[in-house]
Amino acid sequence: MEIYLPIVQVHIDVIFILFVSFAVGVLSGLFGVGGGFLMTPFLIFLGIPPIYAVPNEINNILATSVSGSMTHWFKNTLDYKMGLMIIIGGTVGTILGIITFTFFEETGKLSIIISLFYMYLLAIIGTLMLIQGASEIDAARKKIILKKKLHSHYWIHRLPLKLRFPKSRLYESAFTPILLGIIVGFVAALIGVGGAFLMVPAMIYLIGMPIKLIPGTSLFVTVFISALVTVLHAFKYSSIDLILVIVLVVGSIVGVQVGQKIGQYLNSSHLKTLFAMLLCSVAIAIAYDTFFYEGVRKIKETEIVSFENMNFFSKFIYKLSDSNPLLYGSLAILLAIILGIVGAGGRQLLSKYKHVFLIQKK
Repeated sequence: MEIYLPIVQVHIDVIFILFVSFAVGVLSGLFGVGGGFLMTPFLIFLGIPPIYAVPNEINNILATSVSGSMTHWFKNTLDYKMGLMIIIGGTVGTILGIITFTFFEETGKLSIIISLFYMYLLAIIGTLMLIQGASEIDAARKKIILKKKLHSHYWIHRLPLKLRFPKSRLYESAFTPILLGIIVGFVAALIGVGGAFLMVPAMIYLIGMPIKLIPGTSLFVTVFISALVTVLHAFKYSSIDLILVIVLVVGSIVGVQVGQKIGQYLNSSHLKTLFAMLLCSVAIAIAYDTFFYEGVRKIKETEIVSFENMNFFSKFIYKLSDSNPLLYGSLAILLAIILGIVGAGGRQLLSKYKHVFLIQKK
């Protein structure tokens, strides 16, 4: 079943997009990531131009992150103080990322830059995490006890402005999470991800946070960074398509709840290894598409439908995006937040009634 996107000006198969966004949502909930490192390149593979794929997926990430972080809030498994430090840096990084995005878009090299960014970042991070995770699993299988320091210290930990993070039981420089936030915000604005695929390994290996606090804190940060990216893209390019956002969000929110449930049954070593394998697989797919696909995949040409032939909702979206992009971007954020809250609240409600049912059954 195809629907028309008035802002992107292409037709999409809504059932297929719903299924893919559900699958990406499962991975988002499982690994504590926004899922953009999968969905953004996938949208580009389908022929949606990067200037539209990036902001619309980041708006979807906002919804899934709201849903996921609320679930962790209910469980009290996120570190607010650490998250706020990362958000401070993320604000600066996001502005720098938008400036860079504009530069490459104007030079016509945006698509290749995004592909190269994804390929190298995912390959490097995935390989390092895979080696680490495989070593831990092998040691556990051989019943080898590895003696580890409580925290490994690098040059970044010697920076000034030391702060205590009681939730994570850490005492280190505030510049550590702030610098991480700058990188995450820059990457989020440039290539359309929440930045969690950078945050998760950094929180594990650089900051040294407890594993159980990482997914929730990562999603908490992603909420604020993705909201800022959405507004800036809407204001600068008027590229947010609410119809595409709704389709992506509905599938992703259901998927993220399923993924979080599955994640409860996996230990940290297996989780890190699976995450690393996923990153490497996506990097290989992007490399193949960029260098060896011989141009079979092409960006879809715009399929312009006259304003008179659009339905009421499409006309409303088109007019509001054109006349008031800032308000339109804010509306997209509000919609994503509401859907995210509904998703998390729905799961909490179902869990509550399931618990009551089990008690009565006994």
